[in-house]
Amino acid sequence: MSIRRFLTASAAACLFAALAVPAVAASERARTPNIVIIFCDDLGYADVGCFGAKGFTTPHLDRMAAEGRKFTNFHVPQPVCSASRAGLLTGCYPNRIGIHMALGPAAKHGLADGEMTLAELVKQKGYATGIVGKWHLGSRPQFLPTRHGFDDYFGLPYSNDMWPFNPEAKTTNAWPPLPLLDGEKRVKAGLTHEDQEQLTTWFTERAVKFIEANRERPFFLYVAHSMPHVPLHVSGKFKGKSARGLYGDVIMEIDWSIGEILGAVKKQGLDDNPLVIFTSDNGPWLRFGNHGGSAKPLREGKGTCWEGGTRVPCLMRWPGKIPAGTTSGDMMMTIDLFPTVAKLIGAELPRHKIDGLDVWPLIAGQRGAKNPHDAYAFYFENNELQAVTDGGGRWKLQLPHTYRGLGSRPGGTNGIPVNYDMVKLKGAELFDLHNDVGEKTNVAATHPETVKRLEAFAGTMREDLGDSLTGRTGRGVREPGRVADVK
Repeated sequence: MSIRRFLTASAAACLFAALAVPAVAASERARTPNIVIIFCDDLGYADVGCFGAKGFTTPHLDRMAAEGRKFTNFHVPQPVCSASRAGLLTGCYPNRIGIHMALGPAAKHGLADGEMTLAELVKQKGYATGIVGKWHLGSRPQFLPTRHGFDDYFGLPYSNDMWPFNPEAKTTNAWPPLPLLDGEKRVKAGLTHEDQEQLTTWFTERAVKFIEANRERPFFLYVAHSMPHVPLHVSGKFKGKSARGLYGDVIMEIDWSIGEILGAVKKQGLDDNPLVIFTSDNGPWLRFGNHGGSAKPLREGKGTCWEGGTRVPCLMRWPGKIPAGTTSGDMMMTIDLFPTVAKLIGAELPRHKIDGLDVWPLIAGQRGAKNPHDAYAFYFENNELQAVTDGGGRWKLQLPHTYRGLGSRPGGTNGIPVNYDMVKLKGAELFDLHNDVGEKTNVAATHPETVKRLEAFAGTMREDLGDSLTGRTGRGVREPGRVADVK
């Protein structure tokens, strides 16, 4: 069966899933927004028009900013695929729940059964739930989104570069063919280059069908685009359209996708009550140069806990609830979305500890609103605590660690990356992000009390979540799901 025919046939499955969800009273429906989260892969801070993109346009995203709110200090908890997604979907620091780095196809662990996802959270209130795109929280059947609260799933179990051809070495590697899944069924056992060119289109079409099938009830749709993660692929609709080359073409197609999704919401008469959130899983993969994005004016990119790795573009739109045409510089993190949604819809939080806090007053632009966190932690690699930032988002303490950087060197060309330099930060360095967002000037010597306060917070995090850099084992860490645990 062709993918086009399959997508048409699968619309019936979406409708069946929608009918299977318990009915929601009209009064309850009126106060529960439809929720759409669009999560790009490796999209840089400066890769959206209203964030300063060059060489391509993003009219639909710019319109979303004009009709909603732009967040310029929005972060992910870790600058890498799987860990970032774990934080978004559970409200936890990913290392709390045993998810580190990016899970490969052979990984024998994934998101544990006991963790509550956003999908499971909203199902308390009768939501239909769907995901299209990249999952990357465990590729074994027991870890797939269908086992974690999602009624409908169409996409890839991991990154689109995890397939037999290795563009860096120009050889085949040991990874299996990249599968395309519908639920837990393989639609395609291995994607071709031509298939990958259609991924953004296929994901968009399936998202639109999900909206159409669930128009009579509240829904949560998670659109996790594979792009602009390398290898870059774009359909004929946008190939050669931008002055930025293939990377710009890819972003223009993602922008088209946003327009199709927002258009579907409006076409179904639902535009008065949708909370739509657009952001990225981490910063740009700078080593790929013209096939990677831009984090300007931030320092470094993906795979580092400098601002270029964790600060990502974010737009939110909810007519009448989020002030239109406004910008917020308040510090926030994806882990805060889980408890914020819970508060908005009246759902109960899990009994286990989560790390996010309700930030709705900040999102809504309420006068006098302040971030409820004392500080945020940034981990990377194998549970390395690399940086902490105060809740106000002004002061950031980079802790001693070794990171992979490019500095001012250019990245590679046409999909072939350059090697990183391994840079050792020998002592803690403090940065005033309100006046130095590029993290250029260490001001630790002139602000010893701020350093002391942030170091105390780092000590608390080491006690709770551990820190391999200082040999600490955390008391609050939970195990991921493991294949051996499944009976």
